[in-house]
Amino acid sequence: MGYRRVLLHAGLFVATFVTCMMAGAQWMMKDPFVIENWSFGLTYALLVMSFLATHEFGHYFAARWHGIDATLPYFIPVPSTVMPFGTFGAVIRTKSPLQTRNALFDVGVSGPLAGFVVCMVILIVGIVTLPGPEYLYGIHPTYATLKEIPASGMTFGDTLLFSSLRWAFSGIVTLPPMNEIYHYPFLCVGWFGLFVTALNMLPFGQLDGGHVLYALLGKKQHAVARVLWWILFAFAIFSMLNIVYVLLAEPYAEPWIMWLQTNIYPQLGRMIETTPWLFHMGELWIFWMFLVRFVIKIDHAEIPDPAPLSPGRQVVGWLSIVMLIVSFSPRAIFIVP
Repeated sequence: MGYRRVLLHAGLFVATFVTCMMAGAQWMMKDPFVIENWSFGLTYALLVMSFLATHEFGHYFAARWHGIDATLPYFIPVPSTVMPFGTFGAVIRTKSPLQTRNALFDVGVSGPLAGFVVCMVILIVGIVTLPGPEYLYGIHPTYATLKEIPASGMTFGDTLLFSSLRWAFSGIVTLPPMNEIYHYPFLCVGWFGLFVTALNMLPFGQLDGGHVLYALLGKKQHAVARVLWWILFAFAIFSMLNIVYVLLAEPYAEPWIMWLQTNIYPQLGRMIETTPWLFHMGELWIFWMFLVRFVIKIDHAEIPDPAPLSPGRQVVGWLSIVMLIVSFSPRAIFIVP
């Protein structure tokens, strides 16, 4: 590997570390464009980069184990004003084809498994070292005068794993509500890592989950992925209808909008009132489903070797599907008025 290529990877790593420090400072309600404030985001940046590096080097070392030519990770920096987490993650590129299901599986599953372990460590450390309520009062001084923390604002979606940890440690600490955990670097990065892991483990095309499911089921992955795509697409449609409902609540002078307000708005309101959860699931999926359909692809490419996975890999594969289920949040990030 040429030194220029190494410098590119190193430069992206440093740039991503900086944007993550800025994001961490922003989570702490500090101005991210003041360099002196970046120290407030140092813990957050170290944790995020540890998770991303572990995930990507899991892929990298698995690829090299199978003799597959692979690049070092390309970290992706993003200004915190565009992406509040400060990064779009990281990727590696394989330069030689994956010829066997075993190789496909090992490369696909190694990153999510390694990242999941790091997330669990980060979350547990964050929970057992959780500061008292004075920490949050320092960020939101008005909370000290209230009977309970307001439920409004940016909110992270709950997951089975997060709920289980909340229950397991309920007699030891009280976790902050999901609309405040981003002020706590360990909890924020733990949640973000699970979110990234779950997205990667969705069984589509060239995602890690697509590799894993194709290695497990072969072409049956196509049917599973298509059914799931339509389910998530339905969530997106219902979410768009909810957006339409909110917009129609405003006064308009245009005749066609007034017609919608008279004939559609009441029926839509009754539907949302009957099953509100259905109309609040898919904000993320509006964008994600189009990305899957046209960029990531739904079906996994065929692998020449038809031989099934080894028994041990099959066990790990189904355990990784469980990992997806406990880490997945249908409504990932949303705003509570």
